[in-house]
Amino acid sequence: MKVLVCGGAGYIGSNMTYILAENDYEPIVYDNLSKGHASAIKKFELVRGDLADTELLEKTLAEKKIEAVMHFAAFIEVGESMQNPLEFYRNNVSNTQNLLSAMEKCGVGKFVFSSTAAVYGMPDAVPIIEELPKQAINSYGETKWAVERMCHFQSLTGRLNYAALRYFNACGAGQNGTIGEDHSPESHLIPLIIAAAMGKREDVKIFGNDYPTPDGTCIRDYIHIEDLCSAHLLALQKLDSQSELLYNLGNGKGYSVSQVIETVKRVSGKDFKVTASPRRPGDPPVLTADATKAIKELNWQVKYPELEKIVETAWKWHSENPDGYVD
Repeated sequence: MKVLVCGGAGYIGSNMTYILAENDYEPIVYDNLSKGHASAIKKFELVRGDLADTELLEKTLAEKKIEAVMHFAAFIEVGESMQNPLEFYRNNVSNTQNLLSAMEKCGVGKFVFSSTAAVYGMPDAVPIIEELPKQAINSYGETKWAVERMCHFQSLTGRLNYAALRYFNACGAGQNGTIGEDHSPESHLIPLIIAAAMGKREDVKIFGNDYPTPDGTCIRDYIHIEDLCSAHLLALQKLDSQSELLYNLGNGKGYSVSQVIETVKRVSGKDFKVTASPRRPGDPPVLTADATKAIKELNWQVKYPELEKIVETAWKWHSENPDGYVD
C-alpha cells in the first residue's frame, strides 16, 4: 500500500515513515519543510509541497497511486495558537479540508489524523477517556476538534474511513535513537531539560511546585514516539473494516516534572540549575490518558512504559546530534 505521509519530515511524521517502510508499506512524504527536516527522511521519496496547493496534492495522490493518507502537518504550539489563531485555523483546518477534498476527488478513502488531548481542555476527570466532553481552551485544541468533526461528517457519506488519534506527550527518539526531536523553537519538556544537561540552556524552569501532587509539580503522560507510531499502523489496518476510529494514545501513567528532571540527570550523568517559577494559567495538576480502548480494540502494546528508557533514546539522539538535523 502506498501511503502519503503529510508532514512526514517532522518529528512524528519521520518516525512514522520508517515504521511504515519496515512493515512493507511504501511511504511517500509530502512536506513543505517549514518545520520538518529533509535529512530525517533522506531514504524516502519527498514531494516538497504545501497542503494549500490543491493542484500538487491532486497530482501527487493520482500519479503516485496513493491508497491512504496520514496527516502530521499541523501547527502545534499552544501559545502561538492564542497569538495567531487565524494562522492555526488556516493551516490546521482549511488546509486539512483542502487535503480531504483532494482525497475525495482522487478516490482515496483512508485517513489517519494526528489529533491531540488538547481537545479535552481542562478535563472533568483523569485518566481521560474518549467520551469526556470536548472543551478545548486554546485555538490549537479547537482546530484539531474541528477537523475531527469534519472527518466525522465526511465519513457519514461513505467516502472516508478515518482514525483520529488523540496524543498526550510524544517523546523519545525512534530507530534506536537515530530519529529524534528537533523543533525551533523547542517547547517540549524532555528536549528542554536535555538542552540544560548539555549546557545549552542556563536552567530548567518548573512552572509551579505547589500543585496537589506528591512532589508539588504537574504530572503528565509521556509516550515514546515508536509506541505512538505503532498505534497509527494498527489504526490504518483497522480502517479496512471500520469507518470511524477514535483513540487516546498515552502511556496510561504519569510522571511529574520533577521526576522527568531527575531522570534526565540520572541518564545523562549531568547536573544543571533548576529554577522555580510561578504557575502558568490553565495548567491542570494531572493529565493522563486512559488508553484502554486502543489496547483492547487495536491490540496495541506499549514497548516503552518506563520513563528512563524513553529518556535514554532522547539523550542518545541529542548527544549525537547537538546541533539538531543539518539539512
